[in-house]
Amino acid sequence: MAPRYYTVSWDQLHRDSKALAWRLVEKGPWKGIVAITRGGLIPAAIVARELDCRLIESVSVITYDEEVRGEPQVAKPPVAAGDGDGWLVLDDLVDTGTTLKVVRGLLPKAHFATVYAKPAGNPLVDTYITEVSQDTWILFPWDTEPQFIAPIARSAASK
Repeated sequence: MAPRYYTVSWDQLHRDSKALAWRLVEKGPWKGIVAITRGGLIPAAIVARELDCRLIESVSVITYDEEVRGEPQVAKPPVAAGDGDGWLVLDDLVDTGTTLKVVRGLLPKAHFATVYAKPAGNPLVDTYITEVSQDTWILFPWDTEPQFIAPIARSAASK
């Protein structure tokens, strides 16, 4: 089955990240936030503002080259977060959970949150906002630019 694409706008990402902060505020206070790069950087900035959290760390795990998944590699560990006790780990999306498994191994005591979650990765997240189907590829605003798209009826008629 061909993947489905779901485009997330800057406004929607901001609203969904702020909704995530609403869920996380009562679970804190947090010592700091670990943003999983690159996708978690912008949601982490929004959540950090809403939670009034100033200490931001990052972890870089490389799992994708464009849309091709590879073996995860930690390019930059989250040294300041120790074992994760009292820390919030943020990413834009959990897909299969490959990245979160690696980061959870580094920060076993942290609380893990994502804006979006797919069923295969959902069990690895402590808090998330929106679940999408496993065959949906989310197009984030930093990956896209506006362009004309033909109506669905035209593409359905050509099949």
